[in-house]
Amino acid sequence: MVIRPSVRWRARVDEEARELAAGTRALGDAFLSELFPESLLVATDKALCAFESDVEALRDEDDEQVFEAIKSVVLVLNEINEEHDGAGYETEEREELCLYIDQILTEHGIDVPALAARRGIGRTEITDDWRDW
Repeated sequence: MVIRPSVRWRARVDEEARELAAGTRALGDAFLSELFPESLLVATDKALCAFESDVEALRDEDDEQVFEAIKSVVLVLNEINEEHDGAGYETEEREELCLYIDQILTEHGIDVPALAARRGIGRTEITDDWRDW
């Protein structure tokens, strides 16, 4: 089962908080709660849960339905990123989100390379038409 990036990000924030409380991390070295504010984590997790449901609800591998699910989650993630001053998702987070989308599709039996090829794009480009982050 694929783990949502937002779950991993929250775990990192929680670990940092434990280290601060234990005195094993200096306050000046703590930045994760700023990088991943609660509002970003909650909104991202909600968007990714909805994407999982959308993909699970697909009854066939109709390319347009698959791309509609991708478009939907990307547009919501665009909004979340914008609500966080365009800095919600940095390079590493963008890569994690794109990989997660690919992995969820694959986990549900969608041949992502073939899907992308039928559209004349590479596997890593399936979010590019809509992605602002």
